Amino acid sequence: MNLAGSSDCMDTGPGDSCCLERSLLRANTILKPVSSHETVGANDSKACNHMEDTDWMKEKSSPSLRQVEMCQFVLPFHANHKGELSAGQLLKWIDTTACLAAEKHSGIPCVTASVDDIQFEETVKIGQIINVKATVNRAFNTSMEAGITVSVQDVQSGNLKRVCVGYSTFVARPAAADKIILKPVKCLPTQEDHVEYSLASERRRLRLDNEKAFNKLMQETRLQTDAANGNDSSLVSTETTRVESIELVLPPHANHHGNTFGGQIMAWMENAASVAASRLCGFSPILKSVDMFKFRGPSTVGDRLVFKAVVNNTFQKSVEVGVRVEAYNIEEWTQGKPRHINSAFLIYSTSGVDNRQFPGVKYTTKDGLRRYVGAIVRKRIRVARKHILSCKEDGPLSVPWEKSNQAYLSYNNIAALTVLAGRIGWEINISQPKIRTYMHEEYDSLSVKVEMDVNVLAKNSFYMLSDLSLRPKWDKHYLDCKEVESVGKDDRLYHIKCQEVNKEKARDFVVLMSRRRPSKAGESYIIALRSVIVASVPPDPGYTRSEVLCAGFVIDGDANEHCKVSYYNQVTSGVLPFVAGTLTGWSKSVEETALSCIRFLESVQSVAF
Repeated sequence: MNLAGSSDCMDTGPGDSCCLERSLLRANTILKPVSSHETVGANDSKACNHMEDTDWMKEKSSPSLRQVEMCQFVLPFHANHKGELSAGQLLKWIDTTACLAAEKHSGIPCVTASVDDIQFEETVKIGQIINVKATVNRAFNTSMEAGITVSVQDVQSGNLKRVCVGYSTFVARPAAADKIILKPVKCLPTQEDHVEYSLASERRRLRLDNEKAFNKLMQETRLQTDAANGNDSSLVSTETTRVESIELVLPPHANHHGNTFGGQIMAWMENAASVAASRLCGFSPILKSVDMFKFRGPSTVGDRLVFKAVVNNTFQKSVEVGVRVEAYNIEEWTQGKPRHINSAFLIYSTSGVDNRQFPGVKYTTKDGLRRYVGAIVRKRIRVARKHILSCKEDGPLSVPWEKSNQAYLSYNNIAALTVLAGRIGWEINISQPKIRTYMHEEYDSLSVKVEMDVNVLAKNSFYMLSDLSLRPKWDKHYLDCKEVESVGKDDRLYHIKCQEVNKEKARDFVVLMSRRRPSKAGESYIIALRSVIVASVPPDPGYTRSEVLCAGFVIDGDANEHCKVSYYNQVTSGVLPFVAGTLTGWSKSVEETALSCIRFLESVQSVAF
């Protein structure tokens, strides 16, 4: 099921998972049914015209016409040496099921163009039952997206858990040479179906547009990379992890079209990647996610496939491995002229049972630098995409504020920020003179940190930043900030109104600000913020009432009228639009706001509070 070439699928190079902030945020708000006349992109205008004459949203057809399910007992020959379902076998089942769903919808042969966004959540043991469900989310001109959900059931307990989700893009390959237009998806019986239908268009747009954004981030990140990395003797050279393996394509490896089975190629690629990761860490890591399998060209029975894998970079408890597949027929084999037919980026993690971490790596070649930086960019994009495209609502985060619980809320406010600031594993995104931005992801929680070097006494910065009424002077996102009530010397309630972002309805927040001075030398100044519910500030119909879970400033000074101001924010759905541009690399909103904050602090005298 590998790609034999199609004008409808763009090869965008190593940044296949890259995303654009505007498209991502638009995707996060598409939660309503779409009409048959919507625009899905310039490349799909003919397909839209083809659909205009049919009120297909009213047609009654079974969802099973675009769905396929596979159910398997996990047997010993499906498993690895640890008695767990091998990732390669699971990838075979995923590719088979998704391809059959695509062919069921289209009625013609289909080939795999790409597989991406696979997130593995559970391991599967021998004797358990695996269920793979694939559904065609949307059809375009000659390509379609299939969503994949894999679950596992324990036979004895009957417990059902989700193993992974992912997306595959398939291209229709009719026997005749004429290009066809696929029939649209006609049955969207549930709200979830409507959401996936809409987001499929956004994901396709992101895949087609990602090269520009990826290259932009690559240039910026390369400038920040430590040029001395290659000379650090404490790090492991990525060159020591290189793996090369060859396979001869035999008839059992072919699919029903006569080409090499795409699932088999993915299984071989995962094997090579696993060996590379194991060489680095000295144990068997777990495949955590697939950034992208990109099918660039076909191979057939008799081809020699050479798999080249190498560790690109490590991130404490995860490692990215890049894999390249080259194909040779007998003539190309003797001439040494390979065809690059596949590439992939796979992410492995530690088992989670202990606190083992992957060793740090260094690049020693120009190509190693490119791969090292590319891994940083891809991880940054993966995290942003995961949280922006999740369409996940946080649920109520604010707690009712009353004078009777003020002391508890104030303590909780300070404690939450102290814990957030004390987390280890912050990964740097941007490093500039006087400004550094970091990101921290743990489970489904994403946090950002911005460090600012300010030539002002720490005490003065503390007073100015704790007066939120001054914030509109330096934060362009703040339209207005008014004090609602003073509840103590170091605690106040504020109502914040923000500017529109990405043409969305403006947001407002009601927050409790709690501040603390150092009790002894060497301690930090702390300004903590969290959302609360205040009866005197009901929701304003002109704004979307949003919430802050944990945010604020930690300020550390020295003896030379200089201080480091660290801003933290545990990102919520209400905060995400304000930081999404920086996460995706499509804007410099956070850096610009930080520079404005520094200029404000260095130019304004301290404020009495």
